Amino acid sequence: MNNPAMQFDKELDARGLNCPLPILRAKKALTDMASGQVLKILATDPGSVKDFQAFSKQTGNALLSSDAADGEFIFFLKRK
Repeated sequence: MNNPAMQFDKELDARGLNCPLPILRAKKALTDMASGQVLKILATDPGSVKDFQAFSKQTGNALLSSDAADGEFIFFLKRK
């Protein structure tokens, strides 16, 4: 699911933040976005992988991509 060229509308840098902060920040960022827009999230917390999968299921916001590189995690969430 590696797609660094994916288009996104807003970027959230949650690097250095531990659970549940990346999710909380993403939730806040998504509320300011229109339906169908894509949020790119950068994180360093390994727990965020499972967190964003669960968040996507619970909220209905689609997790388009989940990728890891050099100890960083990149997520693309599409606002429902």
